[in-house]
Amino acid sequence: MQSVTLIIDKRRELSTKYKKLLASAGNIVIVTKDLISAMKTIQDKEPDIILISDSIDNDLSDYCKKIRALTYNTRPIIIGMSKSAELQDRLKVLQNGADDFISEPVNPDEFVMRIFAHLRREFESNLDYKKLMPNKNYSMRAIKRIIHSNSDWACMLLSIENYNSYKENYTELAADKLIQTYVAIINSALNETDYLGEISENKFLIITDSIKAEKIANFLTFAFDSVRTKFYSIPDNKRGYIIMSGDDVAGRRADFVHTTIGIVTNKLYKYKDPQQLLSALSQIHNLADIPSKSNYLMERPKITAENSIAQEVFNKKVLIMEPDESMTLLLHTILGIQGYDAETVSDIKNIESSSPAVVILDAGKADELNGLDICKKLKKLDNYRKTKFIMTSVIHDKELILNSGADLYIPKPYDIAMLIKWVDTFIREVNL
Repeated sequence: MQSVTLIIDKRRELSTKYKKLLASAGNIVIVTKDLISAMKTIQDKEPDIILISDSIDNDLSDYCKKIRALTYNTRPIIIGMSKSAELQDRLKVLQNGADDFISEPVNPDEFVMRIFAHLRREFESNLDYKKLMPNKNYSMRAIKRIIHSNSDWACMLLSIENYNSYKENYTELAADKLIQTYVAIINSALNETDYLGEISENKFLIITDSIKAEKIANFLTFAFDSVRTKFYSIPDNKRGYIIMSGDDVAGRRADFVHTTIGIVTNKLYKYKDPQQLLSALSQIHNLADIPSKSNYLMERPKITAENSIAQEVFNKKVLIMEPDESMTLLLHTILGIQGYDAETVSDIKNIESSSPAVVILDAGKADELNGLDICKKLKKLDNYRKTKFIMTSVIHDKELILNSGADLYIPKPYDIAMLIKWVDTFIREVNL
């Protein structure tokens, strides 16, 4: 990402000289003459460095104090510039909020080196050293800057799905190597004008131009799916999924990791603030998510009527297929009390057109296990793409149950409270 340097200086010739010295491909320099115009730039661009000359009408130390008070939340580097070389003047400026003091006239080479040393330190202070990329705060600053720019841009939100399940089963060290590999793949697709930063532990932000964005996404989904199996054991690769272990998640099926990418540009909509852009980016990212497969989705012109809003309804529907009538009644009652839309069914034909968030399904008798066939059939339907399946069974064969496509295996008899906890977890996952 390009850094931003703000120069507050009334002198036309010197400010132009400083701008020419500091402007580069990696640094944008903006010159203002007073506090009012400076604050507009500070609000829109969040500059990394603010150079304040004593050519302004106010006292330099007081001016530094005001700027520091007005930028307490962004904390830019403030450098005072003055023709005075008096020690007391320098100390007064530094005591009132400045991070450095430069006496004029300046040596051009030293001036440039000192400013870029500050920029380097500012960047490094916002670096995640594990991933070797800027952290979330810096990414938010990058988003804010592009919103107020006039150039064409595209924002890409990338995530590694099922990352927490992988980390829990394969340790944090293996998860770090997975992320480092993905970051290396991403960097191979970008150039020096593109920005790559962190949003969370397994989510990243790319800022590039609108023409390249889809090509980058297409390459990343292909490349990630090509290498992801190398991070799993031979038994897991043969099975095609992970069987979670541990007291809280034992018996849960976890799909392999995949990457999901959402893309928005400023071609269709002019965003007003970072939160609005992030909200749109998250929505398009969530729509792109496909279980067990990497995918991307780019914002397209809306076909619906102008100003119409399509809002996804929170899905809290739970279907219960349980041969034991007393258990069926108990589950239906408890789930209803918990606020879920519980429904009991006895025949698959009655639910093929439904779109529940969770299905609680009995595997069936030991000699039939028709529940496994029901699960396999429903998993193939488009309206069950996001549905989570909880399979209960008297057959204590975890792998057999999970091979049918179930997301969780719970052996009978089971604790009702534990089942309700898993229903709550899956409801939240489906509605993310």
